[in-house]
Amino acid sequence: MKIEDTSMKKFIAISDIISLLNMSCGFFSIICSINHNFELAALFMIFAIMFDSVDGWVARKTNRNDELDFGKNIDSLSDAISFGAAPAAFVYSTINTTSIILQPLVIIVSLLIVICGVLRLTRYNVIADKIQTKDFIGFPIPGIAFLLATYYLSGLYNMYLTLILSTVVSLIMISTVRYPKFDNVPTLAVSCVLIILLILPVKFVLYGVNIPALLLLIFCLYYLIINLIKNFLN
Repeated sequence: MKIEDTSMKKFIAISDIISLLNMSCGFFSIICSINHNFELAALFMIFAIMFDSVDGWVARKTNRNDELDFGKNIDSLSDAISFGAAPAAFVYSTINTTSIILQPLVIIVSLLIVICGVLRLTRYNVIADKIQTKDFIGFPIPGIAFLLATYYLSGLYNMYLTLILSTVVSLIMISTVRYPKFDNVPTLAVSCVLIILLILPVKFVLYGVNIPALLLLIFCLYYLIINLIKNFLN
């Protein structure tokens, strides 16, 4: 390969720009967490998931030629920021402002999110073309960002449950539990409607609970738990 063949315009495609938008949302989420704007930080994680869910589709629709795996690499690096670093910063910032006593534990759990996220992404890249299954191996990494974001936005956020949930989900990410890909059209349609309701200026709140966020949280927890149970029963 010649030096002139390494020009960025020879690598980057439309789907990669979408991956960069995913990464940008993750970065903005981190900034918001640092500034203690947790609601916006949670929303940016959800925006990152939305971009992440369409970059592969765009690559297929545009017949992306990616012999050097540039797209796969930029997608994984973007995911590491949006679904590894951003959730870790979110957990650290939300809980660190509440209890000084929990600081060492919060740091450990936040680091665990990043470590397990990077391991999960690296394993996926290594086995993607070597294993005969359409399922995810281990809980999908965007899931932890989605859980934390909807949990916080629901109004039910509890720092102790957050630490437990973050630890459990991080470990399940690097497990061999199989999680089917999201292909249930009605569920996806309902989820999209709920996300739209969630980001609207008007809040759908009942007794202090954000209903769209709660329903999305329940959907995600159901996906997490039901497939974990199926794995143990098989």
